[in-house]
Amino acid sequence: MQSFSPKQEAQYNLLQHYWERYEQPAFVTDDVIQVPHRFSKLQDIEIAGFFTALLAWGQRITTIKNSFRLMELMDNAPHQFILNHTPKELKALEGFVHRTFQTTDLLTLIDFLQVHYQTHQSLETAFTRYLSPDAINTEAALIGFHNLIFANPYYPTRTKKHIATPSKNSACKRLNMFLRWMVRKKANGVDFELWQNIKPHQLICPIDTHVGNIASQLGLISPSTANWQQAIALTEVLKGFSATDPVQYDFALFGLGIEQRRTGFIPQLKY
Repeated sequence: MQSFSPKQEAQYNLLQHYWERYEQPAFVTDDVIQVPHRFSKLQDIEIAGFFTALLAWGQRITTIKNSFRLMELMDNAPHQFILNHTPKELKALEGFVHRTFQTTDLLTLIDFLQVHYQTHQSLETAFTRYLSPDAINTEAALIGFHNLIFANPYYPTRTKKHIATPSKNSACKRLNMFLRWMVRKKANGVDFELWQNIKPHQLICPIDTHVGNIASQLGLISPSTANWQQAIALTEVLKGFSATDPVQYDFALFGLGIEQRRTGFIPQLKY
């Protein structure tokens, strides 16, 4: 292990403990990632993961319920549905709503995915076409993905708020989580390791208000609004603990946040 200050060593030990505790197969049971885990086909996992990640705000149980409902509306074969749906099958989606994500947004993204999968085997290329092999992170990929979707002038402006972009200084929490699912190694039974052209060291840690609060309590970042700059700052600190896979500590920060909301526990560093 590299040389750490006493504070850094305390941070590292705490993060390691909670990462090892939470990145376990049992994590899937209660998390939204259980939805794409119901599938085995590459494209089905991608589509289920993409929509589940977009719906992942608010209560987890509601996200899980609505994500499974959406998969049922797609006959639990999302790739086949995306490519070959009929007007009648699309009409059956009318009325699907999750918070501010409405039918219009769903149909827009289904249209985008249909066009994409007609010429591409994987959704990965919608991100990697904008990512140079030596890129330090996925910023260009996320900006390019957003711009690719909304290059279609007929897509409604309202749907843009569901496809975050660093160009608007968004933390891009849900898309960063989706990329984590697709890219990180599957050895621990949680993430999928389906995509090979984005590397774990390029990923950005998903951050929202809860994760940001935990990270600031641990002295990893300064207290601030969760935005792209905060996501970058947090990831850079985490690279000091794991240069090849900094986002592994997403599990630790998430787990600490869950415990804090459940019990009021506030992590204390001992050094």
